[in-house]
Amino acid sequence: MSGDTDRLRICATVTTIAILSASLVLQTGCTKKAAGGQNQMPPVRVIAVEAKMQPLSETLSQTATLAPNESVEIKAETDGIVEDIQFSEGLRVNKGQMLLKLDESKFAASVAESEANLKLSQANHERAKQLFHDKLISQQDFDQTASTFEVNQAALELKRRQLKDARLYAPFSGIVGARQVSPGQVISRNTILTWLVDLDTVKVEMKVPEKYLRQVQIGQTLEFAVAAYPNEKFRGEVYFISPQIEESTRTALVKARIANPDGKLRGGMFASLELTVQVRDAAIVIPEPALMSDGDRFSVFVVDEKGAAQMRPVEVGYRLPGKAEIVKGLSAGEKVVVEGIQKLRPGAPVTLAPPESAAPYTQS
Repeated sequence: MSGDTDRLRICATVTTIAILSASLVLQTGCTKKAAGGQNQMPPVRVIAVEAKMQPLSETLSQTATLAPNESVEIKAETDGIVEDIQFSEGLRVNKGQMLLKLDESKFAASVAESEANLKLSQANHERAKQLFHDKLISQQDFDQTASTFEVNQAALELKRRQLKDARLYAPFSGIVGARQVSPGQVISRNTILTWLVDLDTVKVEMKVPEKYLRQVQIGQTLEFAVAAYPNEKFRGEVYFISPQIEESTRTALVKARIANPDGKLRGGMFASLELTVQVRDAAIVIPEPALMSDGDRFSVFVVDEKGAAQMRPVEVGYRLPGKAEIVKGLSAGEKVVVEGIQKLRPGAPVTLAPPESAAPYTQS
């Protein structure tokens, strides 16, 4: 009986020793894990680039319409019959060149009649002057002949002007449009005969929002493109800013001139343009992917001198395609993380990817 009791005591002792050994092993493992903790966390591989100091041009993207430097409808100043058309559609004409001639026969006859009436009234006036000097006619009779003479003078000038109006001349050099009449056609003074446009210079007309007006100045340059030449840029200069704001749109009309020596640009074209409204010689610029936003607040991860990522609040200024201006919170030369942000937390150690990995973010 005592032997059985001794065996039970030995088994209990062995079991106790085993439990104590297992507990010690577990405690030792936990202590090592706790001792490793945060310091054993591997660095996060990220791509970072330096914040650059560079010139910055702020531009305003707008849509606009092109207009010729000069454009006019060619109309006759009198009724008549088209006798001769002396221009070709779509070709250039010079200032003072005759474009169209009306039948002059009735105008010439009216001039001849007026000249005869003037000659007769002039002779009557000269005789009346002598008779009045000799006191053979009254003052009233003399005044009547003088008045008739002056009326006939005015009538002759009018008939001569109507004869002159039978010929239409180009008021400026330009390109004529399609003709709207044919020889022998009877026209009135409201009939459009053709159009004349000057395209040596074209105008860009755009509506600028009120809030940008203080940044628009005479002489500013703009750049635009048109659908006809999508791969070509055209540049002009602002020469007019309307003194009046349109109440319905809160915009002001702004015009610019563009030289057009090769005639590529035409009136009525639609233009997509960029107007430079502000230029800064030195601005801190970073790639846009580095920005983290929380509503209207922005921040970035900056790699400090110890190789750790630190979150930094920043104030964003002008936004560029793929880039952003930082006006507060960052200095030129500091490295900001552009890839790997989602794996970071403040103070996390980082390892930087090779410089070639950052090439897409460093290109201008």
